[in-house]
Amino acid sequence: MMIRNLWRHLVESFKSLKRNGWMSFASISAVSIVLLLLGGFITFVANVNKLAQDVQKNVTVSVFVDVGTSKKERQKLATQLEALPNVAKVTFSSKEEQYKKLVKQMGDDWDVFSGDDNPLYDVYEVQAQDPSQTSQIQQAASKLKNVAEASYGGTDTEKILAIAANVKKWGTVAAIVLLILAIFLISNTIRMTILSRRDEIKIMRLVGAKNGYIRWPFFLEGAWIGLIGSIVPILILWLGYPYIYEWLNPTLAQGHYAMLTPSQVIAPVSGLLALIGAIIGSLGSVLSMSRFLKI
Repeated sequence: MMIRNLWRHLVESFKSLKRNGWMSFASISAVSIVLLLLGGFITFVANVNKLAQDVQKNVTVSVFVDVGTSKKERQKLATQLEALPNVAKVTFSSKEEQYKKLVKQMGDDWDVFSGDDNPLYDVYEVQAQDPSQTSQIQQAASKLKNVAEASYGGTDTEKILAIAANVKKWGTVAAIVLLILAIFLISNTIRMTILSRRDEIKIMRLVGAKNGYIRWPFFLEGAWIGLIGSIVPILILWLGYPYIYEWLNPTLAQGHYAMLTPSQVIAPVSGLLALIGAIIGSLGSVLSMSRFLKI
């Protein structure tokens, strides 16, 4: 009996979608647009968070060694740096190596110094075990003997992390606004259906139909609108994200950063969009029934 009623409700919800033709189509289209924007926000925010984590992981403290420091003193400095709390790795780069990197990055026009004319410093690159401790390591290293300067691009790094935090915050706000808009649109569609079937609902009540039996078709209709509306955004995600990944990721990889792979994004976000579509559709239906069904 229960299965038969559920099947009847499913059939009735499909009939209602067809009966309300253009209204249903308008709601499905609106939900598709909302979920497309929402999927874009989710994917963008997830990748920004991933890049922020990569920035943290790749931050190193550059400890510049005083000019004229002897090899013995330099080795002592390396030992002191390795002994600092939360230091994972210390790598030495001579001023000659630093100069070659500079010329490679900036071009042959910068190849104007050689030998003793090289104005750069020998450098120790210090990697933190926990990226959040980078600033403390920089402060401790700057106080050691034979250190000209210790830096980690702190201002730029903090700006990037602040941008990531703002994107996450405002992306969440925008997502909530979009969800409310979708619920409102679906609610209006279900409301029109209820108004057009008000006499039928009265007859059902007169013959003893329970409240739950009357509500179910409308509840399912809202869920179908949300689910059908999620199809187009999911297809765009499946087709578009791999293309964007292949286009952007090689450039990011040069800086030791990386986007989330398609396998990390497509399936989870697709499932989330389908679920959100069904939920906001059902919520829209519930809101309409609570406001307009006098049962």
